[in-house]
Amino acid sequence: MRRSDRLHSTKEPIERALLVGVERPGLLWPVEESLAELARLAQTDGAEVVQTVTQRMSKPVPKTYIGSGKAASIAQMCIDEKIDVVIFDDELTPSQQANLERIFKESVKVIDRTALILDIFGKHAKTREGRLQVQLAQNQYLLPRLRGMWSHLVREQTRGGIGSRFGQGESQLEVDRRMVRARINSLKKELLQLERRREVQSKARWDSGVYRVALVGYTNAGKSTLLNALTGSEAYVQDELFATLDPTTRTLDLDDGRKVTVTDTVGFIQKLPTMLVEAFKSTLAEVMAANLILLVVDASDKNASKEIDAVRAVLSDIGASKIDTVLVYNKCDLLDDEQRSSLSLENPKAELISALNKQGLRSLRYRMAREASSDDVTMTVCVPYSKGILMRMLHERCQVIREQYVQDGLQATVKADTHMAATLKHYELGQEA
Repeated sequence: MRRSDRLHSTKEPIERALLVGVERPGLLWPVEESLAELARLAQTDGAEVVQTVTQRMSKPVPKTYIGSGKAASIAQMCIDEKIDVVIFDDELTPSQQANLERIFKESVKVIDRTALILDIFGKHAKTREGRLQVQLAQNQYLLPRLRGMWSHLVREQTRGGIGSRFGQGESQLEVDRRMVRARINSLKKELLQLERRREVQSKARWDSGVYRVALVGYTNAGKSTLLNALTGSEAYVQDELFATLDPTTRTLDLDDGRKVTVTDTVGFIQKLPTMLVEAFKSTLAEVMAANLILLVVDASDKNASKEIDAVRAVLSDIGASKIDTVLVYNKCDLLDDEQRSSLSLENPKAELISALNKQGLRSLRYRMAREASSDDVTMTVCVPYSKGILMRMLHERCQVIREQYVQDGLQATVKADTHMAATLKHYELGQEA
């Protein structure tokens, strides 16, 4: 075969990654477990984890995060193992990243957990709003790290003589920073417009009085699988971290006849970058506007309790900690009878399910119906035949206890939420009815 006829693969080569973690006193997650999660993140982003390095320290070194000896050891390891990227488990300062890049081989990239998560988000964002949110977070992360691209001009300055009085290096760096700041402002304006549109849609749902349920939880807990199992939808499901970024809302008819909406939201993770929480503010508004939160947990994960704490911390950050919440342990099919029994005893108010096998969903739907009707009032009304839309709303949004068609219209005794009770108040009958 001639050289010109050979086919060349367009698939990106798999990068070889080395992970670095620092064990410090008072860490909520042991460094080994945190690095195991970092390895999953790296694999989700398409890398092959070749080596893992840890160092025990009282606090990070300001200049290089890790000790100079450990940095030199990693530099040699990168050469021996042909490492493409070194990933740190904690966020590096711009100066730490720059210093480490000088120590390691020039072809080796140095990134941190935040940059890795941002890259995964960039791959998985599908909607326009999701892509804009990721771009905003990426630019906010990039801004303080702009450096080095014009360092050759700075070196020319230090020599003195012709061409050394114009400050080319600093000027170009400032131009770059201005461009990034302008891009950040532009993204914020676009997101603000989309956020206002979302608020209009959210207000419409609020005005409609439809009860809203939000699925939240640690990434890969099975929220999308649960959404599909409850509503019969076909949301994207994949065994990987951050498979879902964009919120998906579906309608569900509960057993008592009430119609509710269920929204699948972005998964959380420990050490979730603050800039991501801020960038995804409008998406997380779906959680803040919910009447009920189902906190979905992977029951088979040994870090389940820590993951619950991480999710609750984010809910507190966004102001959603006071919303009624039901703990839902998913993937219980992976537990034996003794483990399920122990979980039930430890968390008697939690729901134990398997969204994949559709086990425990009837109990969960009943619990959702009970929560949705907790503030309901019982009333007897007579809706005129001319109010056809109201009759339909009565059947869709209320639990009808009994009904009969009389000369003046539909006479019914119903359990109604506060919104529907206010709507039906004009048609309420006295006790003698």
